[in-house]
Amino acid sequence: MPETAATSTAASCEAAIAAALGRRSIVLVGMMGAGKSTIGRRLAARLRLPFLDADAEIETAAGMSIPDIFESHGEPHFRDGEARVIARLLETGPSILATGGGAFMREETRNRIRDKAVSIWLKADADTILKRVRRRVDRPLLQTADPAATIGRLIDERHPVYQLADITIASREVLHEKIVEECIVALHDRLCAGNQTAREPGTTR
Repeated sequence: MPETAATSTAASCEAAIAAALGRRSIVLVGMMGAGKSTIGRRLAARLRLPFLDADAEIETAAGMSIPDIFESHGEPHFRDGEARVIARLLETGPSILATGGGAFMREETRNRIRDKAVSIWLKADADTILKRVRRRVDRPLLQTADPAATIGRLIDERHPVYQLADITIASREVLHEKIVEECIVALHDRLCAGNQTAREPGTTR
């Protein structure tokens, strides 16, 4: 099947991003339910890079689930392990890395991500997050009497820090491919077009 001009241009853009990254990774940050794993897998396929999920790597390293880590050892123990795992993954070369919602809150981890990666904040509003996670039982921070209030509190705490990410993309109820395409355009702008300013959420050129 002949290659169209559009697919040729897309492939050229994706190859330019991968070349500009060098040994750096792309790290997705944001709240639980923002779509980091879903978008990350698709972005990895587009850029022909490995996809890594920090939470899955933490569970493998610990030999237990994240809810069990929280229950048995507490959140501080989990956060320490999370920081170590992310530091290790950032040394493995270019990849797409999805991180847990609290990972970017640790200054040590933010500094490592700044030095070793390009960060993308998938910004989702409270209603979107609640809709996506309310039926999940594997979210230790939402095992509260009022998950909506918990989400609101976490947004208030975390959004000012997430804003430090290199790029912001609005995660909303549209086709996943649209979000991925916005990530591609923003990455190309930042890495290949001399534009060092993060894009406005959910915009394309």
